Amino acid sequence: MLCKYMFLAVFSRISPFFQKFDVLLSKVSGKERNMSKYNITDVKEKKANYRSLVNPQMMDEMQEKIMKIIVIDKKYRDQGYSAKKLAEDIGTNIRYISAVVNTRFHCNFTSFVNKYRIDDAMSLLVDKRYQDLNVEDVGMMVGFSNRQSFYASFYRILGITPREYRIKHMKPSKKKKVIQ
Repeated sequence: MLCKYMFLAVFSRISPFFQKFDVLLSKVSGKERNMSKYNITDVKEKKANYRSLVNPQMMDEMQEKIMKIIVIDKKYRDQGYSAKKLAEDIGTNIRYISAVVNTRFHCNFTSFVNKYRIDDAMSLLVDKRYQDLNVEDVGMMVGFSNRQSFYASFYRILGITPREYRIKHMKPSKKKKVIQ
């Protein structure tokens, strides 16, 4: 009998939790239920408040400065170059850098820098002057700190590995055969 009362006391305390949980589950459609079963969620667009703090004119100026430093000065080739260092070079804070990159380039800072690294790597992989370098060395030249991040970024952007890209786009060398 004591067990019965203890069960009722405990259940009455956690019952509101189960009721709220049940209500939430009933709102979820069948597809979403299956997705939650596997811990897969849809990507939700977040609106960061700090993005609205940067006025458009300031964004334009910062965008130009970012492009100059990353693209023209080729800072993307520096393995240790970070949003923090870029913010120091421009004279602003990391949040503003993040806001400008997210708003103007529609990606995060790492993806932004990696796009330029991959573009550079694509040209080096098919350049005859660098054909003796292995793929990992090319990755290091363009600013990746390790083979795995180079391959992952390259594959994410192009859908093939750097090695496959090199094989596919390398023009066969024209060697003249000597007839004896």
